[in-house]
Amino acid sequence: MITTPRKGSDSIVEMTQLLLPGDANALGAAFGGSVMGWIDICAAVAAQRHSRQLVVTASMDDLHFHAPIKVGFQVILRARVIAAFKTSMEVGVTVHAENPLTGERQLTTSALLTFVALDADGKKLPVPQLALESEVERLASEEALTRRTERLGRKDRGGAWLRLLEK
Repeated sequence: MITTPRKGSDSIVEMTQLLLPGDANALGAAFGGSVMGWIDICAAVAAQRHSRQLVVTASMDDLHFHAPIKVGFQVILRARVIAAFKTSMEVGVTVHAENPLTGERQLTTSALLTFVALDADGKKLPVPQLALESEVERLASEEALTRRTERLGRKDRGGAWLRLLEK
């Protein structure tokens, strides 16, 4: 078990995909599900880099599609650990589309995910604390703690929407 805090910058992951027709809809733009899958993988690598453990996705929050990604454009995903708790980590991910002819980039998607570190038997493991090195990192971590409290409060409650689908 690692007790030394780790820097968020050490968890940064950058992944690049090429949007091909198989990952696009009839309008020639990326399927949201394909982008979500890439986000999950990129974020998982960041969480593993921080914890040096196996991790599983616990939740995906604040997934926002800001702009479409066109077929033929490069998709650049960037992730990093924003906060570390006892056995879980919050990871932020941004997705940009890059025009291959001009190099122009546009933010297309952003998301926050929570990962839990597990041992080979599926038991939760402690994760290293996050070394906060700047005011922005401290603010992001505080915001993550607020989101975590809200998320845990909703976790077991479900809601009317869940009951509607469970019929």
